[in-house]
Amino acid sequence: MASRQEEKERRKQERIEREQAEAAAARRKRLIQTVAGLAVAAAVAAGVVVATMGGGKDDTSPKVAIPARKITDLQDAAKAAKCVLTNPPIEGSSHVTTKVKYKSNPPTSGDHVPPPELAKDGEYTGVASPEPERYVHSLEHGRVIIHYKPGLAKRRIDQLATLFAENSKTDFGLDSINGGFTLLIANNTKMTQEVAAAAWGHTLGCPAFNDQVFDAIRAFRQRYVLQAPEKVTEPE
Repeated sequence: MASRQEEKERRKQERIEREQAEAAAARRKRLIQTVAGLAVAAAVAAGVVVATMGGGKDDTSPKVAIPARKITDLQDAAKAAKCVLTNPPIEGSSHVTTKVKYKSNPPTSGDHVPPPELAKDGEYTGVASPEPERYVHSLEHGRVIIHYKPGLAKRRIDQLATLFAENSKTDFGLDSINGGFTLLIANNTKMTQEVAAAAWGHTLGCPAFNDQVFDAIRAFRQRYVLQAPEKVTEPE
């Protein structure tokens, strides 16, 4: 007869496999939607080209420049930026459909919504941030979330968007390409820091935004991308 621990592990593995299957189905659905969108784009492409050749303004904004990376070590980068690294205790990982009160701020673990309702990879500037119960599930899948305090200067938010989209190596071994495995959101848990980064069980909190913060977030993302219990190694 299987021991209680073996039964627990079996159920956990079944849950992981079920989540991965549901996530794969959601990705297939998004792929179909993307293909449909490309077809529509192709239908209007000629008109766009004509408008551009006729002197129409290109509204694509250039990325706001940020300092080049100088410090690669996480501890050194955090110290230079006057940021604090913490490793809050894991608060749980059950699936719930109710609001959750997280002990760390920003949240780094805990109960969360079931798939496929987790927050997807991406930049959420200028739109409503996903609920904590959704992005905590993203953390469990190995994502890193960059939080900025509401009211932060637009220039700093634009710089964070540039940082978000950087291609970077990770200690896990898969590169983060164009913001892969990362979310950038306006914090909605009333954190006191101007900017922070969270991973499953880890946080980087920066009371004030300075130019050294970029290296601290770079090093944090490199260290903790996909370092979580349920690693989803494809963009979500």
